[in-house]
Amino acid sequence: MTITINIGGYQGDQSVHTRAVNVLCQAVERDAGDAVKINFVQNIVSQGFKAADLLSKTESGELDGCYFSSSYLTQRIPELGLFDQHFVVPDRRHAYAVLDGALGKRLALELESRTGFTALGYWDNGLRHISSAQGPIRRPSDCQGLKIRTLSNEDHQRVFRALGFQPMSIDVRDLPQAVTSHKIDAQENPLTNIYNFGLHKTHKHITLTRHLLGVAIVLFNKEKVDSWPEDIQQVVKNAVIEATAAQRKFAEDDDTVCRKAIEADGCEIITLSDDERAEFVSVTKHEVAHTIANFDASWIELFNADLAGVPT
Repeated sequence: MTITINIGGYQGDQSVHTRAVNVLCQAVERDAGDAVKINFVQNIVSQGFKAADLLSKTESGELDGCYFSSSYLTQRIPELGLFDQHFVVPDRRHAYAVLDGALGKRLALELESRTGFTALGYWDNGLRHISSAQGPIRRPSDCQGLKIRTLSNEDHQRVFRALGFQPMSIDVRDLPQAVTSHKIDAQENPLTNIYNFGLHKTHKHITLTRHLLGVAIVLFNKEKVDSWPEDIQQVVKNAVIEATAAQRKFAEDDDTVCRKAIEADGCEIITLSDDERAEFVSVTKHEVAHTIANFDASWIELFNADLAGVPT
């Protein structure tokens, strides 16, 4: 009997996530042969759904798998908030060490025990930066009173309030319209989203704050995965590993490509000096501390150990 696996996404052809799911699908088809038929619904937003509907569709079993930002699951798995410590993780190498280390493994187990999901991988959701239609942002004083779109996550919103912004939660489906209509003055996203969603056409000033490396979890319906024969489960797990390596390379390469394209379209790219970025760190550090204040010490120790284990 052929097993059908349905995966959903919310982005277009050029997205690093879309390309990675294609790698995943090809790997499954290559290794499972006729035993598996795999379908990829590339962008449920084009069908009138919200991007966040991927979570409910996957957990209910309407879809078998998806990718989605870890920040949307922190109400159910608060410890995922360890990934949401703004201005703490210095670069991708350190972020990957946390994702692939003891902390990432423990979080996957917690997610499986508390939800209907199985977490099979962590993808690079991009180094997040701030774009603005109101002028360059170099210091927290430039943020005062600006309406900024953020993820639907209170920890994120507290950080941006501390900077002086007025945060608003808007689904990614509605983000381009919110930008072009000037419903918001600013937003924060990786360069790949700023360019591929066309946000830079209105937001001409992009500050490379590197305030967070977003994390997208590769999620599958737990009951569906458990129902597959062991050899098919292993094929899918191996395919996710292969796709994860490709996805992270896509994400890193895309930063360079998108930056050049954004600059070619006449936008201002602002690189903060160490002193300028330190102002953002100083203003937000108390909110970052608040994010992790209620976590058991063992969680924080895992995070710090994985971070410290990266060779200098």
